[in-house]
Amino acid sequence: MLRRKQLVQQAQLAEQCGRYKDMAAAMRQLVAEGGEPLTQEEKTLLSKAYTFVIQELCSSWRRLKNSVEQGVGKEKEQAEAYRETIKRELETQCLEILGLLDHGLLKHCHETDKGSRAFYLKMKGDNYRYLAEVAQSDTKDMLVKSAVQAYEEAQEISERHLEPTHPLALAVALNHSVLHYEVLNNAEKATKLAKAAFDKAIAGLETLSLEFYKESTVIMQRLRDNIVQWTSDQHEEVETNSGEVEDQ
Repeated sequence: MLRRKQLVQQAQLAEQCGRYKDMAAAMRQLVAEGGEPLTQEEKTLLSKAYTFVIQELCSSWRRLKNSVEQGVGKEKEQAEAYRETIKRELETQCLEILGLLDHGLLKHCHETDKGSRAFYLKMKGDNYRYLAEVAQSDTKDMLVKSAVQAYEEAQEISERHLEPTHPLALAVALNHSVLHYEVLNNAEKATKLAKAAFDKAIAGLETLSLEFYKESTVIMQRLRDNIVQWTSDQHEEVETNSGEVEDQ
């Protein structure tokens, strides 16, 4: 128990100074050593650690897009090689947390602990989404399918066992919709998923507890902002297509 407490404190210190790889290493060790199920605090630390590490890598990979597409000669080759290095780092981190989820956290999650199961499935969906974003076309479909499967299972559990205003239920819907928009370029499906979750939350506002008020309202605002943006994207596409003349 003392060892576990030390690892949690180590992760918290790493978070304070922005050393998210160290934070992830501490939480990985905590999970690997097994023992009691993770507390809510420990689950949050685990999720934050890997999310920060992987999102930073995703951001770096995206920022090199123009250099790869617009570069020429040696400059283009260097950008491609560096982007590939970042991709491999990202894949390593995603596969690491997916291994912890599949072979530890989800495998040993008690059947009655629906909240934890939904939480881990959301993490699983998120990491398959990150992998799908950087994948080649020959593996992308399989990764997307795995992400959708995890999100849908998490959403099914959330709908049965959580209030529609619960931050976890909202986060599952948000990230699932982002998969369809950012990875599959399907604004219509993304909007449909986001709007369904937002409308349910609005209809069930009386269930919003003070404990989750700030977190839930932040996610609801992100859903609303995405709905507005994605709806606008669809209208612009319709207007563009309406100006085209098909060959007769």
